[in-house]
Amino acid sequence: MSDRVAQFEALVARQPENELFRFSLSQALLAAGRATEAEPHLWFCIEKKSDWMIPRILLGKHLLASGRQSEARPLLEAALQLAIDQDHEDPAAELRALLGVA
Repeated sequence: MSDRVAQFEALVARQPENELFRFSLSQALLAAGRATEAEPHLWFCIEKKSDWMIPRILLGKHLLASGRQSEARPLLEAALQLAIDQDHEDPAAELRALLGVA
């Protein structure tokens, strides 16, 4: 287990409702090649903050890579709308490419 994963697992264990700890744990798990374990933490972040774009992108990409396009699409579409609303041009361009939309 990587040190980063262990570090954030300990923080989440102490404060399970802290979305920033959950997000950091999900990033550490993704970096460690443990994307499936990151899933529930990304869902937690999405449910906790309706305007948080990055967890939607990360989870959507994971779902696409896992062949779960029908689950990924609504997340990526929501992330694209957030990117547009929040004036994030680079993520919007990436999301348009992932979704195959102009």
